[in-house]
Amino acid sequence: MPKITFIYVDNHEQTVEVPSGISILEAAHKYSVPLEGACEGSLACSTCHVIVDQEWYGKLKAASEDEEDMLDLAFGLTHTSRLGCQIMVSDELDGIRVKLPAATRNLSVDKK
Repeated sequence: MPKITFIYVDNHEQTVEVPSGISILEAAHKYSVPLEGACEGSLACSTCHVIVDQEWYGKLKAASEDEEDMLDLAFGLTHTSRLGCQIMVSDELDGIRVKLPAATRNLSVDKK
């Protein structure tokens, strides 16, 4: 099973194993990693914002326009920021490292 390393604000690390096909957000919830995901992965908030390690960022599929719009609302945005709900774990991402931001901002957008 692929491994994900979550890097906390205080720089301690937690490495977990998860099945392929689930999102970083789902993996975080499974292992009680404090990644909120207020919209439950529906791409309507930025509370599952993670900062992907530079080594892994280029291996990800490009962010959709909707994800880019939500990322604009994220606290502490960086050039390797992504939403955890949009990164699906796969064997190709075995070993991915993501840092949790110092804070989150829940400015949900009404998508009617």
